[in-house]
Amino acid sequence: MNMDNLKRIIDQISRDKGIDRMLLVDAIEEAVRSAVRKKYGSRRDIEVQFNEESGEIEVFQYRTVVEEVEDTETQITFAEARKLDPEVEIDDDLGEKVENIADLGRIAAQSAKQVIIHRMRDAERKVIYDMFREREGTIVNGIVQRFERGNMIINLGRTDAILPRDGQIPKRSFKQSDRIRAYLQEVRQEARDSPLILSRTCNEFLVKLFELEVPEIAEGIVKIMGVAREPGFRAKIAVSSSESDVDPVGACVGLKGSRVQNVVQELQGERIDIVPWSPDPAKYVYNALAPAEVSFVIVDEERNQLLVIVPDDQLSLAIGRQGQNVRLASRLLGWRIDVKSDQRYANLEDQGYKSLVALETVDENLADKLFAAEIDSAADLAAVEIEQIMEIAAVDEERARQLKELAAARPVSVEETEQAGETGETGETVGETEPEEESGTPDAQETSDSAAADSEERPPAE
Repeated sequence: MNMDNLKRIIDQISRDKGIDRMLLVDAIEEAVRSAVRKKYGSRRDIEVQFNEESGEIEVFQYRTVVEEVEDTETQITFAEARKLDPEVEIDDDLGEKVENIADLGRIAAQSAKQVIIHRMRDAERKVIYDMFREREGTIVNGIVQRFERGNMIINLGRTDAILPRDGQIPKRSFKQSDRIRAYLQEVRQEARDSPLILSRTCNEFLVKLFELEVPEIAEGIVKIMGVAREPGFRAKIAVSSSESDVDPVGACVGLKGSRVQNVVQELQGERIDIVPWSPDPAKYVYNALAPAEVSFVIVDEERNQLLVIVPDDQLSLAIGRQGQNVRLASRLLGWRIDVKSDQRYANLEDQGYKSLVALETVDENLADKLFAAEIDSAADLAAVEIEQIMEIAAVDEERARQLKELAAARPVSVEETEQAGETGETGETVGETEPEEESGTPDAQETSDSAAADSEERPPAE
């Protein structure tokens, strides 16, 4: 099979695709072998070789020399074999060059084409894998090529990569031919589509961006201890320094905020909070909830939980819009964080307030409304009229009646009884009993008056 430009084509593909030349030669030999068997039968012993000197594909058919032929595909008569090779003997395997291989037919040629394409794709996939496996976990630059079912196809030069829908920042949309940077999250060896998976929403992308912008991080002086993100909206990173004279937060912010602003622009305006890391969870959460002020923190190490008490006017700032600030702080620390205001924390220490919260279907928000209306316990709630409950709690009559029945059915605890007794001793109910002490009981007063009248009317004794 003489092909004048076959050798040149092999060399060119090897250079352009970076595929080993021998892999291409093997692919062509296998393709021709498959095509020959399609045309002449699969039982023939076929050998295909590429002649480097002539640039020719040579095909040989091997048959066994016998006296009498029983199978023409695998055997040849001794007389015919002697014509091809005078020195051949019985039972020898005689190789015969197959001529006119160029005319294999349409089906055989199509089969050869499919084999070559398949082998080249496998070889190219291996080249891509070997090229990018060392770059996994780094930032790569590319150009937006096209969009497929919400996924973005990025041209990296030698190959294409996929930026899945869940790896794209929701606030920003790219157009075709836009330049883009992303984190090479995964390099897959066995993949039907592109073996390269990118991401712009993972925490590692934010870390790598700071490594590029902050020399102190690249040198290991400043370390990023934790990251929490809601891509496109807000992020928190905790940093520490191995040298006392290097401010980790200032190093990441840069002069006039230049360093952090470069990262923010790459993330399309994502707000970034940079906080100092601390091994003490109480101090760490104090930093993580900034700019909100914190009154004090109660640490529960067994439950991995933090109770953070903040001033009343700082509660909404500490929680953030839709709970974003405290949610990111919780992810950053890896602790469950419960934020309460000073007033609510004080209420939770009151036994009457606890009795309200203990009622089924009564949460802290409803308990706050009742407590503010001077309904200080479940017992007080049971004594209030339904109309008043409807007005205070802003509920309908059925819900108000349910609350009243729940409060009435709840037994009074010992702590509530003791608290009620302490309240009486402090003089809060003295004003109600003082009139009785001054005037006495009505029966006693009437008895005193009648006794005085009798003494006036009775004549003196003689």
